[in-house]
Amino acid sequence: MNLIKAVFRSAATAAAALALSLAAHANEPAAAAAKPDLKAGEAKAQQVCSSCHAVDGSRGVPTLPILQGQHAKYLASQLEAFKKGQRKGAQASVMAGKAATLSDADIRNVSAFFASKQAKPGSAKNSATVRLGEKIYRGGIAEKQVPACAGCHGPTGSGIPDQFPRLSGQHAEYTKSQLAAFQVGDRKNGNGAMMVTIAARLSTAEIEAVADYIAGLH
Repeated sequence: MNLIKAVFRSAATAAAALALSLAAHANEPAAAAAKPDLKAGEAKAQQVCSSCHAVDGSRGVPTLPILQGQHAKYLASQLEAFKKGQRKGAQASVMAGKAATLSDADIRNVSAFFASKQAKPGSAKNSATVRLGEKIYRGGIAEKQVPACAGCHGPTGSGIPDQFPRLSGQHAEYTKSQLAAFQVGDRKNGNGAMMVTIAARLSTAEIEAVADYIAGLH
């Protein structure tokens, strides 16, 4: 009887091992397909993105974001949001049209391509507001219950991959426009709900100060 039980246990163990092995091999093509293709991403970026964001996502039009060095998963999440109509406001209709032409593989490849580029440093322009911008970014505004930007985006604005975007060196004009979009609820996807609350507590002068300070972070 014990021998029979042992045989059954051995057979069950072998079957489980075989199932795990088959599952692992079944996932291999999917895992390989999910790996980004930087060359394909560059080609697609030149075709779809370069007219507004420059060929490598570098310092183009100040009202549009610098994509160079941004986290790949963050870029992908935003392209998906545009594609699904979850982002509103300025340029949203243009981006929705662009994103609609991208497949899942295109989004993965383009995002990885921009993320692979080293972001160029920027600079703050308004010396009169640098201290206020630094105060908000590094310490927040306690009396308004505004948390420090650095708490989520890091002391140098490098962000946290998969969660919060890189901010360092970003165009001040673009940062201002996005904080304004959060204020009116045009951006709600991802961490948008949190940012809507934070942005609503900031004055125009505070937004301008912190946006300018962020432009010089590196």
